[in-house]
Amino acid sequence: MFRARRHKAAARRFFEKAIGQNGSPEMVTIDKSGSSLAALNVVNAVNAEREMPVTVCQDCARGIPGGIELMHTIRKGQLKGSGKAALSVAQQFSSPFS
Repeated sequence: MFRARRHKAAARRFFEKAIGQNGSPEMVTIDKSGSSLAALNVVNAVNAEREMPVTVCQDCARGIPGGIELMHTIRKGQLKGSGKAALSVAQQFSSPFS
């Protein structure tokens, strides 16, 4: 969740609930939030009996809004052009002139 203030206890509750409902993932990608990283470290420590701990991949959040916008564009069928000369979805997404 994107909020001005996040804390470790809330992040831990979120990850424990998500793991409880969906099973334990192999990898989790998070933003640069220190609270999320700390919470996942606690989750890994508590679940030490796992053969492989949850791998944490930290990423910046700047790509997330662009990805959300792209998904809405695809859902609405608003991609430009068609045929052989058309740009792929990835090319349209990364194009500075779209």
